[in-house]
Amino acid sequence: MASQEPRYVAIAQRKQAQLAAAIPAEWRLPAHVIPEGMLSISESITVGPKEYQRVGVMDIPRTCGLLTAKELEITEKYDVRGLVEEMTEGRLKAEEVVRGFCKRAAVAHQLTRCLTEPLFDRALQRARELDDHLQRTGTPVGPLHGLPVSVKDSFNIEGVDSSIGLSALAFKPATANAPLVDLLQSLGAVVIAKTNIPQTLATLDSCNHLFGRTLNPLNRQWTAGGSTGGEGALVAMRGSMVGFGTDIGGSIRVPAMCQGIYGFKPSDGRVPYGGQESGQMDGKGRIGLQPVAGPLARSVADINAIMAEIVPRAELFGEDCIPGYWPAPSVSGALSAPRNFTIGILKTDGLVTPLPPITRILNEVANTLRHTPGVEVVDIPLPSVLPKCQALAGRLMGLDDGSHMLDLIESMGEDLMPWLQGRMKRGKALTVDQLAKLQAQRAEVEREMMKMWTLSSQASSVARRVDAIICPVAPHPVPELDRYNAVGYTSTFVLLDYPAGVVPVRAFAESDLEIGRAMEEPVLGSWDKANRKLWDEKTVDRRVYLGSPLSVQVVTPKQHDHQLFRAMEIIDRAVQGRGVSSSAKL
Repeated sequence: MASQEPRYVAIAQRKQAQLAAAIPAEWRLPAHVIPEGMLSISESITVGPKEYQRVGVMDIPRTCGLLTAKELEITEKYDVRGLVEEMTEGRLKAEEVVRGFCKRAAVAHQLTRCLTEPLFDRALQRARELDDHLQRTGTPVGPLHGLPVSVKDSFNIEGVDSSIGLSALAFKPATANAPLVDLLQSLGAVVIAKTNIPQTLATLDSCNHLFGRTLNPLNRQWTAGGSTGGEGALVAMRGSMVGFGTDIGGSIRVPAMCQGIYGFKPSDGRVPYGGQESGQMDGKGRIGLQPVAGPLARSVADINAIMAEIVPRAELFGEDCIPGYWPAPSVSGALSAPRNFTIGILKTDGLVTPLPPITRILNEVANTLRHTPGVEVVDIPLPSVLPKCQALAGRLMGLDDGSHMLDLIESMGEDLMPWLQGRMKRGKALTVDQLAKLQAQRAEVEREMMKMWTLSSQASSVARRVDAIICPVAPHPVPELDRYNAVGYTSTFVLLDYPAGVVPVRAFAESDLEIGRAMEEPVLGSWDKANRKLWDEKTVDRRVYLGSPLSVQVVTPKQHDHQLFRAMEIIDRAVQGRGVSSSAKL
């Protein structure tokens, strides 16, 4: 007697059919345009990375013939402020802008599986309403009038699923918008799609049974990152002007690193986080580690443009937000103080030694900054408590027994993704006493880490403040599928609630390979040992990293979110050889 298919199979088929039906026939790529290797949904979950062809798809939207010359110009020419100005001044219609981005998002999805919920019909209807309002009144609907944006699948949108890749949550549409969605719409932005995530939202490679695996458009051998991997792929392919993700262990910064774009993890309370489906027990984030929401974009300027509108209004929409101020770009220069901007270099977390190309890119950026007018560079000694942060963050993330998520998965007969097998299991929930002790340890770490932001001068007893630090995003380059290793370089700054961003620097080059040269530093522990496998020529062909983006992480003290933008701007201008504008100095 044949065994019965698990319940999730039929639901996944229905969900895929629904997704496909949301893409107009005239937006579908001809079969010959899609590179070989776009495997079926089930195959994409289990296939090893060696099965994929070494191929990127970044140029296909430009060469496939589906987008008109004007649609290519709309989706490639402008930054956020420039595109909004074109619409508010009447030179472009919101409808033609939104249609161009919806079409490009559809193309991106067919190449990477980045979408979960295409919202093209309702987005175009909203764009027509914006055009009508502008024509009738002569005024735009908010400062982001007509701007096409996208959000991670977990954000609720009324009438749309927030299935987060779980068949148990499919076909159960949300009854209300997440506060962030309401805020974006009040600003005039148009949400065109929701994007793919990993099963459990707890891995750094976006793969699940409902939607399959999101592929990295730069090279499908590399992970797209997670848990905001679909958003990273869509933004990288210019299918959205700005995407919104969440971050508790690195879920904004990791996809940004993997796809060579900019990610911004703000402090808690800056961007509305509520109104999401997490598959976890309600209120978990209030008692453990607090996840945050933030943007992914293709430039520092676009992050500034978005945060400048969100931060001052967030408290009016999110019960989890605090009053915030974000200076308008026109007045940033007026706020400059008569001193240098001090950037510290933190080379390691003391737990996992960065691989040679990561150390090299950090040193390159530091040397560039040392020759940048108005910038002072200092080395940051390893704080003694920093190596403790990864384990502490991990325990606070896993304070429950995991049963809520596993019940959802098992109820439909789903298997865990390969990376999760052996890593995720039912545990034992922390007691109130245990949780209180962990939070007390967290407070001790926070107090000790405050010292990192001051440098004592031998000539003076006055402490001098460090404005920002740069450090690795990860201790390894962009890895192959399911091989992302250490999360401590990103989860630490959620534990500490420090705003942190990602700035891409350059591509991995032949000179970074160091073929035949092994690492000589002593192995620090199990995480470090695992990280070495991504460089050991017995376990990896280092040439797989060629062409991958190398990035740095930028961090500022708690609630210094605008200072993080300024630091990212300084670093970005320096590494791109554009110099530092006077408005970038504090």
